[in-house]
Amino acid sequence: MSPIAAPTEPFRSLRPRLFGIAYRMLGVRADAEDVLQDAWLRWSAAEHAALQSAEAWLVTVVTRLAIDRLRAAKTEREAYIGWWLPEPIVEVDERTPETAAELASDLSVAFLHMLERLGPEERAAFLLRQVFDYDYGEIAAIMDKSEAAVRQMVHRAQERVRAERPRFEVPRETHRQLLEKFMRAAQSGQREAIRALLAENAEAIGDGGGKVASVLTGLHGAERVTNLYWANHLNLGDRLTYRMATINGEPGLLRYVDGQLESAQTMVTDGERIVSIYVVRNPDKLANIGT
Repeated sequence: MSPIAAPTEPFRSLRPRLFGIAYRMLGVRADAEDVLQDAWLRWSAAEHAALQSAEAWLVTVVTRLAIDRLRAAKTEREAYIGWWLPEPIVEVDERTPETAAELASDLSVAFLHMLERLGPEERAAFLLRQVFDYDYGEIAAIMDKSEAAVRQMVHRAQERVRAERPRFEVPRETHRQLLEKFMRAAQSGQREAIRALLAENAEAIGDGGGKVASVLTGLHGAERVTNLYWANHLNLGDRLTYRMATINGEPGLLRYVDGQLESAQTMVTDGERIVSIYVVRNPDKLANIGT
């Protein structure tokens, strides 16, 4: 391993990976940035000459800071009104630095929503192993655990993820084409066309954070989800517009009312029908999305 360079360079070059870990752990851009800022302050004060690996040191610090922050956030999220969904990272015209790096690894809203079911340490071990490809010995050192304990955490997390994760491998272009059809149907209020694009057991989950109206318990079944989009068209007509975007690394929709961003929506599909829809409406989580 090459010697560690001047203090700024290792942090700068590793920043996309560090942000990727923090964001996947916390699901909130500002929280991830706070973790990186704290890590930078610790890095600046560290004895760099004594370190064998800048990456190991920084990943360890960021992971442990994110675990601590997630433990505190868990209490807040238990009191959250309705469903809690991650803050979306959206690309409309160009790729942001955060999403340009490590984008091949899973970043989807559905995936991060599912990770909310894991405990902070379980989530960290699972992400480091399955998304960032660290070996068990490296993870054990990062988390200050035995390798056996890490293996058990990852296995337990894998079992939960396998039970809840959609079992669909859909080409990106197929996903995008299906969303484009849905967007056109929703935009024009074609009820039957909306219904035809939804699986029988389709569900819609919304996050309004108690600040705007949302479906607190979710909608289940194609008819109920269809009626929601149809009613939106009937009530708002031409005031309602949609735009394709890349949201958390996959095709998604931005919806506007009177030209103002109202929601960011991502959809899980089996390749033929839409299975799940995640709608982020909380204004705080839309504030960083350029329009």
